[in-house]
Amino acid sequence: MRSRLFLTCMLSASAMAACTLWGGSSWDEVARATAPGGLIDAVLVERNGGATTSFGYEVFVVPSGSAVERDTPGAVASLYGAVRNDNAYGVNLRWQAPGELALEYRDAHRAGLNDSVVTVAGQRVRVALRPGVSDPTAPSGGMLWNRQGRPH
Repeated sequence: MRSRLFLTCMLSASAMAACTLWGGSSWDEVARATAPGGLIDAVLVERNGGATTSFGYEVFVVPSGSAVERDTPGAVASLYGAVRNDNAYGVNLRWQAPGELALEYRDAHRAGLNDSVVTVAGQRVRVALRPGVSDPTAPSGGMLWNRQGRPH
């Protein structure tokens, strides 16, 4: 019995290491919000490392319509384990004004700004974390799962 448990643990550890080394976590755009004026988009990317981890989120501010690819540098914020209500993971992107982006979430295990002010498409944008904002309308689960449509 002990040897089977040891083997199971070793295989699990190997699988986790392989996912880490080979980029096994997902990288999916789950929300995009265009700023007033239409020149800039805020883009939310969700990372999912699997059943033993929470969701990670990165926020980018880019020229409108620009693609954000895996490992794109320049995330303005990173959050881990962010939730919008008791059952919904994620972050809401809210433009307060043309140059003011709020990242709204109820709470997170970790949240930090990499850049609180960026200039994109010639426009200055101030980015702020807004913890304590509950979204009772957010559906349960991860944002990608809800965006792709739940099984019926």
